Amino acid sequence: MDPVTPAVPRALPPPAWLTALITCATLAGVSAQAQTAPVPATAASAVSAPAGAASAPVAATPAPALAAQPVGYVKTVTGEVFITTGGQRVAARPGTPVLAGSTVRTQPGASVGITCIDNTLLALGPDTTFTLDEYAYAPAQGKLGLLATLTRGTLNYVSGVIARLQPEAVKVKTPSGIIGVRGTEFAAKVEVEK
Repeated sequence: MDPVTPAVPRALPPPAWLTALITCATLAGVSAQAQTAPVPATAASAVSAPAGAASAPVAATPAPALAAQPVGYVKTVTGEVFITTGGQRVAARPGTPVLAGSTVRTQPGASVGITCIDNTLLALGPDTTFTLDEYAYAPAQGKLGLLATLTRGTLNYVSGVIARLQPEAVKVKTPSGIIGVRGTEFAAKVEVEK
């Protein structure tokens, strides 16, 4: 699949975070194979007997822990960017995995470009807090979805396969509303009141 490169005005140089998106689009070499980011398993699950079998009490058994699979990867980083997943914070570098539930924070003057496994491109500008709440990419099973939250800062989004196959499955929440994807690209800015 060919990456989508957004048009950049020629009169002014693009900001660093948009340059990160363009570079991210150029470097998009992430495999677009069907994967689903796992939903955390519950602590216990009950097992029921097949229909017609004698009803006997069945003890709850712990559900096996699901290994978290990356749903995207950092492609470009400028300045200090941190990714927090499951309470663990790491400095973002090219190749750092991003999982469902990860929160990405850019410091003032920093930016990051992320490519998801469906080739969705996310560019975050300076002083941004962005959480990839849910992500599912298994087109053969009809499981598609991207739900994210932009708490503050800037986001430039370029659609991947999920939005092309099922646009209503992509939503970005902000403090003032929800952005539904109906096109191939959008930019959003959330300013926090002081």
